[in-house]
Order: sequence, then structure tokens, then C-alpha cells
Amino acid sequence: MNAPHDATAPLRFGSSDLSLPEELREPLRAHVDHLRKRYLARGWGGRVGFGDRPALLVIDMARFWLDDSQQIGSNLNAVMDGVVASLAAARAAEIPVIFTSYPFDPAAPPSPHDKKLNFQLPEDGAAMFDLDPRLERRPTEPLIRKRYASSFKGTNLSEMLSGLCVDTLIVVGISTSHCVYATCRDATDSYRVIVPQEAVGERCELLHEANLLDIDIDLGDVMPLAEVVAHLNGLAK
Repeated sequence: MNAPHDATAPLRFGSSDLSLPEELREPLRAHVDHLRKRYLARGWGGRVGFGDRPALLVIDMARFWLDDSQQIGSNLNAVMDGVVASLAAARAAEIPVIFTSYPFDPAAPPSPHDKKLNFQLPEDGAAMFDLDPRLERRPTEPLIRKRYASSFKGTNLSEMLSGLCVDTLIVVGISTSHCVYATCRDATDSYRVIVPQEAVGERCELLHEANLLDIDIDLGDVMPLAEVVAHLNGLAK
């Protein structure tokens, strides 16, 4: 990661009840930076860089996760700002843009994972998974409805990216520790993974920090949003 967090600053997003105590924030982030250096000393955490044909994947920017009055929602306005900036640069560069959300279906059969999270949704819960209008999704930008954390599992995302000859996947959205991480994990063996750090987030500060480090060390490049936008702006010229 090229520009570490201000170690004393709280996240500008998430749930207040899941944030780090102030006295732990600086030691944790200092330790994260220490771990990154130790991994680099072992030859782990190199840069993958951009390829020639990037695409932008926008993960789960829907009300269920963005509305802090919802069961697992939180204030993610700062993340939305980063996603919108990523979208503007991607559209100007005319690279593929793909969205994901959840296919709410009360008739879907149960799975063991249902025991981990007891969904609390109204009968008309499908609207909770509509994309936020601030994204201004265009008719030419596909929307994948996925049942699992990874955007690849049980979807045609891989075939879609192959058909577009994509070699670099810019991943933005939520949540860092769940769908963003799982997608990066599944993408890393086939694509150069780029994560703009201000364009991903989640409800829990500790999980965000730990998983962002893991992505940066093992799966792709976590970069300042400004650097990703600058790269895309270069493609638009």
C-alpha cells in the first residue's frame, strides 16, 4: 500500500459500535504497517500493477448495506464518494463497468451459512438490494445478482471478463472483509487485482484494516484512489 492511513484518525465510515477504541487505533495501524514491512522483507507483497485492459467491478452498493438503520447497514457515505469517483474515471476511460448485488428470494432454500446471520427483512425485501441511485448505473453496465460472497461463485462474471479480454480487475464497494475480500481471492490467479483504498469499506473498523492488509500482501495492490483515477485518466486521453 503506497499511502498508509493516518494512524490517529478514525475511519470516516462504518458503525460507531464496531469502531476501534481511540487508544487502540494508533497501535493497531502501527502494527499493520510493521507487518507489511516484515512481509515485504520475506519477498511477499510485491506489486502486480495495471495490465492493458482493466474493468471496474462495483460490489453491493445497495441500501441493505448503506442504510445504517438496517440490520447490518452502516454509514458508508465516504466509501460511496470513492466509488462514484472511480465510476467517473472508468466511464471517461470507456472501460467495462460491472455491478453486483444480492438476489433476494424468500423462497430460496436454506444453507448452513444462514445460521451465521439471521436476515431481518420485510416481505418486500427485494427493494433493499436495489443499487443506490447515486451510482447512476447505465443500461450498458451489467448487474450480476450473486448469492455468495465472491462475485465469481455461481455467476457468469468470469466468462464476462474473458469475453471482454480483461486482464485487470479494479474492485470497489463493500464489504472489505466479506464480498470484496472473497472476490479478490477468487480473482487473484486470473487477473491483476487493484483496490482503491478509499473506495472500499464496511461496518467494522478492525475487520476492514485486517482484510485490507491481507489483500495488499497476498491478492492485489491496495492503492490510493487518486493513483487509480490518474491511471484511468491516462487511458482516457
